[in-house]
Amino acid sequence: MRVRVLLVDDQPLIRAGLRVLIADVPDMEVVGEAGTGAEAVRLTREVVPDVVLMDLRMPGTDGIQATRQIIAAGGPTRVLVLTTFDDDEHVHGALRAGASGFLVKDMALEDILAAIRVVAAGDALIAPGVTRRLIAEFVRRPAAASRSRSLAGITDREREVLTLVGQGLSNAEIAEQLVISVATAKAHVARLFSKLGARDRVHLVIAAYETGLITPPG
Repeated sequence: MRVRVLLVDDQPLIRAGLRVLIADVPDMEVVGEAGTGAEAVRLTREVVPDVVLMDLRMPGTDGIQATRQIIAAGGPTRVLVLTTFDDDEHVHGALRAGASGFLVKDMALEDILAAIRVVAAGDALIAPGVTRRLIAEFVRRPAAASRSRSLAGITDREREVLTLVGQGLSNAEIAEQLVISVATAKAHVARLFSKLGARDRVHLVIAAYETGLITPPG
């Protein structure tokens, strides 16, 4: 099955370029385009894409607000941010809103296509240079880091797994560290998704910092 993509950008030339790019690959298709955040929210409800490729700065409802509304609706659609701006506030705002990935527009076209596939498959991806350090710095700020997440209902083993996910370990590396099978590690991660309401590993990393399992640097 092909990945169904909704393009969201207020610049028609950007949308046209992305549409041509996606048209050249057999495993994807563009199912709609939007030039504003409000239109993106409406079209997501109508066509239910697998991935929304979302710009951030748009008139009216911006990309962060649109992402928040799309994710809050609880559907299967995932949001992959593609923007010119990779400063801390834009990264944190997008991840907080529920985006499953964050890319910058100067990335290679093949990398953008690969990121769409990664996010559609249920994983998360952040562009090189937009690192976990930024997430750590964000949740360290008193205004943003409320420590509101609770670990109630999380087992001791799941707490260990969450800590290792927060450190950036893969399922295979977690299995090796805890001397368990990869399948068991994967099952623990899946339960953490459910218990913490996280959509992917990026948001498990945020949870690890927010709950104090990992102390931000500095």
